[in-house]
Amino acid sequence: MSALRQVGPVSVVIPALNEEKSIGRVVEEVRSQLDRAGVEHEIIVVDDGSSDRTAEVALAKGAHVIHHRRNRGYGASLKTGIRAARHEVILITDADATYPAEAIPEVLARLPGADMVVGARVSGNVHIPPVRKPGKWILGRLAEHITGEKIPDLNSGLRAFRRECVQQYLPILPDRFSFTTTITVALLSDGYRVEYLPIDYFKREGKSKIVPWNFFEFVALVLRLSMSFNPLRVFVPVSMGCFLLGLIKLSADIVFAVLRVGSFGLHLLAEPVVSTTTIVFLLFGLQILLIGMMSDGLARKIAQRIPTEYQSRAVEDLTAASPRDDRDESRQR
Repeated sequence: MSALRQVGPVSVVIPALNEEKSIGRVVEEVRSQLDRAGVEHEIIVVDDGSSDRTAEVALAKGAHVIHHRRNRGYGASLKTGIRAARHEVILITDADATYPAEAIPEVLARLPGADMVVGARVSGNVHIPPVRKPGKWILGRLAEHITGEKIPDLNSGLRAFRRECVQQYLPILPDRFSFTTTITVALLSDGYRVEYLPIDYFKREGKSKIVPWNFFEFVALVLRLSMSFNPLRVFVPVSMGCFLLGLIKLSADIVFAVLRVGSFGLHLLAEPVVSTTTIVFLLFGLQILLIGMMSDGLARKIAQRIPTEYQSRAVEDLTAASPRDDRDESRQR
């Protein structure tokens, strides 16, 4: 409870598209959990151009409803809600009743020690369609390679963060489903502290908005993010792969040349030893490495020009709270 008091008032942002069957229950459950925990809050439902009664139901339950005149996307709805929020602490969740409202107080309680807390769907009661699991695994491993951090759940829709921390990334956050993926990779790449709380994930009501071909969009997104934050994580392995293929082909060229002339010596310099394929692989490796180094320099230069006064929770001043300092103060008195 003391950790929740440190958090302060909370703005809950719920993006919704044709979720009239579940939005009312979600608003009620979120409000009930926050009231029980004694957390001052507001609930913002962003109706993303729904064709059903989503907005009416949310209004009837007392939520602050913002309506998009046309469908703009999950990420656009979150950005609208974040900009409209009255409080610094933001909690987002989905309108389809898949995330447990009971986990919200614990997610918020962990926020004082982190820059973002994510409800990771890794507990025993997780209902993710089997067809989506291979894609989620591939995306997770790719994101872990780029960030160098363990990511239990890359795109969970239940998370809490401070608006000041996320606001600096709003220009690059996409308007579609990849909002959560982007903010996870961005914060981890820039050294912010992200904590994960294991949660359940219930079977959704209605039809999912995610389609199979979204997987390729997510892969392209993660690769684009690597260009913005850690270009060398992608360019160096590809470059080394080209160099390795070139060296293998060069070794094979030398062996075939020796077999052709019958001996190894300086006379091989007069023979056509190195093939065009070898030269292409080696040059590709060099070019990709140079492009990666240039991209890394540009990414660092851009990062230096982004103004932010946000103090990350990834750094903790232990001296300020040490017992020795308290003793020194008492002696001075």
